[in-house]
Amino acid sequence: MNIGLGARRRTLLLVDADPHARATLRLALEAAGFSVGEAANDTEGERTAKRIVPDAILCELISGTASAAPTLPERLLADGLKIPCYIVSAAADALLGSVGFHELGIEGVFLKPADTEIVIQALRSRLGAHA
Repeated sequence: MNIGLGARRRTLLLVDADPHARATLRLALEAAGFSVGEAANDTEGERTAKRIVPDAILCELISGTASAAPTLPERLLADGLKIPCYIVSAAADALLGSVGFHELGIEGVFLKPADTEIVIQALRSRLGAHA
């Protein structure tokens, strides 16, 4: 990997309860030159995000709960952290017609199983990554 002078490696945080899904995406992102952290749930993800302040977060959409609890992107926004968050979920198709993604702190949606090349291309484009 050749990163030019002045370019910095972009840091991402993956938040997903499925360790296989995290590992698959992490390996592809690291091979593309990103630095990647992981968290198994929203609580761990919030704590990690506040500690490392990644360039972007890719998180599973928690579905099937009756709770109206704020999502990870909403909690980070409420804490003043404006970290771009992308949903990576099989359940995200229900949100595709929704309005207000940006109000929820969500920059985009990738449907599972995520095509890693599309995820990498989108992140490079959005983050200006030189990986």
